[in-house]
Amino acid sequence: MDIEIRMLENNEIPEALSVVWEVFCQFEAPEYSQEGIEEFRRAIDNPEFIGAMKFYGAIENGQIVGVLAMRAPQHISFFFVKADRHGRGIGKKLFNRMRQDYELQEFTVNSSPYAVDIYKRLGFIPTDTEKITNGIRYTPMVFRV
Repeated sequence: MDIEIRMLENNEIPEALSVVWEVFCQFEAPEYSQEGIEEFRRAIDNPEFIGAMKFYGAIENGQIVGVLAMRAPQHISFFFVKADRHGRGIGKKLFNRMRQDYELQEFTVNSSPYAVDIYKRLGFIPTDTEKITNGIRYTPMVFRV
């Protein structure tokens, strides 16, 4: 089945955030403190924070199976693909679709421990060691062409 990769409409954001939370709970939450889990939940429940982002989605059979969300200036806030779709290149397709909308090909991300190797495969490099802020574990990384 073909996967459609495109910018999401506002009415699709709740479904996208549901995917973000589902995948976060599977792969990130086990590595986080309760404080970190609660901080992440507050972020996805914050309409101002969410409203300032551009969301891209991978849609298969009418359902969102992958999400990439950008905030200014060029920072990846959320990048999640459903577990049963891992290893199919969906994340790479989402990343490449998002890149089409930016003239300057430089992007930052605060990668979760689980995703560091995935970001490295996309061409990101760490800019610092792992940090913890409000219970959120992350490694700052950058992508530059």
